[in-house]
Formats: sequence, C-alpha cells, structure tokens
Amino acid sequence: MNDKSTNAVHFRRIAAVLPVKDMVRAHDFYTRVFGFTKTFENGNPVGFMILKRESAELHLSLQKDYDAPPFNVAHIIVDDADALHAICQREGLRIIKGLRDHDYGLRSFVFEDRDGNRIDVGQPA
Repeated sequence: MNDKSTNAVHFRRIAAVLPVKDMVRAHDFYTRVFGFTKTFENGNPVGFMILKRESAELHLSLQKDYDAPPFNVAHIIVDDADALHAICQREGLRIIKGLRDHDYGLRSFVFEDRDGNRIDVGQPA
C-alpha cells in the first residue's frame, strides 16, 4: 500500500529498547564491554537510560520482574562480527547462535546480554 500521507513522513532513527532488571549492572555492561556512552537518564532511581556509540543507540528500561523472551529483541550491524564475537566469549556471554556466514551476504551470531536479551549481530559480507 502506498499512502501519500505516509510518504511525507521521514523516519530519522529507530532505537531498540532493552528491558533490564538492574540499571547499574546494565549500564556497566554496555559501557565497559561495548564502549557505549550514556547520553541521557531519567528517574530517581534511574528507570530509563539512553546509550550511544557511533550511530548505534540503545534505550535501557528498568523492569525489575523482566523475563526475557526466547527470540531476538535487537539487531546490530557492525564492521567486525569476529571481534565482537570474541568480546562476547571473553565476557562469558551465552552465544545462542554461533558465528557463521549466510548465503544472503551476512556474517552473524546471536548472544544474550546479562538480562537474557537476545541480540543478533551482523556484518555485511
């Protein structure tokens, strides 16, 4: 369907929202392990946080009773999937799907963060 009113809207960005059980632990993980920087936080205690690195953005939302679903909740494109895979292994993260090349031109793997969020990582071939 091609609605002219929809075509007038220009999407600027979409950011993944990751529920987390412990905001301090999640902040430490994404900043220390993956090099993100906090650009915004809200609440006392903090219940929402925005992290950025280059053009990637993650929104963390405190959900103390969160049970992660058994599917991918975010997809990240990187320029070196092997390097990020090695970091995930070094940190002892659970690798859901191992690093492999796909016939559709992507090298990818899936890992779980400390809250069980499954994140699909891809590198264009």
